[in-house]
Amino acid sequence: MTRRVLIITHEWREQAVTAARQVAEHLRSLGIEPVYTLEDDPARQPELVLVMGGDGTLLRAAEMVRGRDIPLIGVNLGHVGFLAEADPDGVGEVVQRIADRDYSVEERMTIDVEVQTPSGECHEGWAINEATIEKVDRSGVIELALGVDGRGLSTFGCDAIVIATPTGSTAYAFSGGGPVVWPDVEALLVVPIAAHALFARPLVAGPSSVLSVEVLERNLSHGDVWCDGRRSLPAPVGSHIDVRRGREPVRLARLEHTPFSGRLVAKFNLPVTGWRGGRRDP
Repeated sequence: MTRRVLIITHEWREQAVTAARQVAEHLRSLGIEPVYTLEDDPARQPELVLVMGGDGTLLRAAEMVRGRDIPLIGVNLGHVGFLAEADPDGVGEVVQRIADRDYSVEERMTIDVEVQTPSGECHEGWAINEATIEKVDRSGVIELALGVDGRGLSTFGCDAIVIATPTGSTAYAFSGGGPVVWPDVEALLVVPIAAHALFARPLVAGPSSVLSVEVLERNLSHGDVWCDGRRSLPAPVGSHIDVRRGREPVRLARLEHTPFSGRLVAKFNLPVTGWRGGRRDP
């Protein structure tokens, strides 16, 4: 049976397009067919998606293969590239490891989002990193009520509320002052952005919790719910938004078993001078 790898690239970045061509040639030399579109025929389904770009390109790739149980592996051609597995100088090794099936696959938790509008409409979405309830009118704040597991918790005006997965804890939630959560921890994060309230600190809830946000009637303008900053759901005044653990995880292929702490240090260029690993000279 012919082996296939789906290549997805950042089409407007010349470096990514050039790298994708080189990867395709390398795959063919190893007896693997590079493909650029998904087909409905299960027999022609790729075994892996190789993403050439930044985290945004990987998020787009995850949308494309959602529901197909195909793992993704990223080569970072963007900025931080927290979801990527390798940098451009390591792309040759990535292709060889794919050919050798020398990689592991881990599942990352997602979130499902449901918006119930006052008119009875229901809008659904999902995210790998975060769902953000945001104001549309940039001149003021959006008034929101936050609840957990069917109980009200706090009400405040803010610029937004970010509800994130552990994977998303290093993205928008981190920029908003939220904690970094290891990806193997199953949890839901709540991070209010620029909130006017005494109790509006970041929260971490269990994976079985349902986080709810209501767009209060006293708002003059409606809100929007953004999923991974890519897909929006309307949230007019009076809407009720539920966010819960997603039904479908995202599968990421991994080449190395570097601890997450090592990835943090590398991606954020953290200073570790003085660290001695707990050892002390006699």
